[in-house]
Amino acid sequence: MQNQELDVNKYIEQISLLLNLPIKNEYRDGVVANFVRIKAIAQLVNSFPLPAEVESAPVFEP
Repeated sequence: MQNQELDVNKYIEQISLLLNLPIKNEYRDGVVANFVRIKAIAQLVNSFPLPAEVESAPVFEP
């Protein structure tokens, strides 16, 4: 898979149609701003290397 830059505006438009969840114009800028923040956090998390022997836990226990 190629590393393509996510167009947040387009993503929000498409996902709102898919979920049948219209976003009012007065909220759109806030939704976009939050997704930009989420994207930055996800990039940080995904860039952290993990050793091959690490396995995910089957159940989360705080």
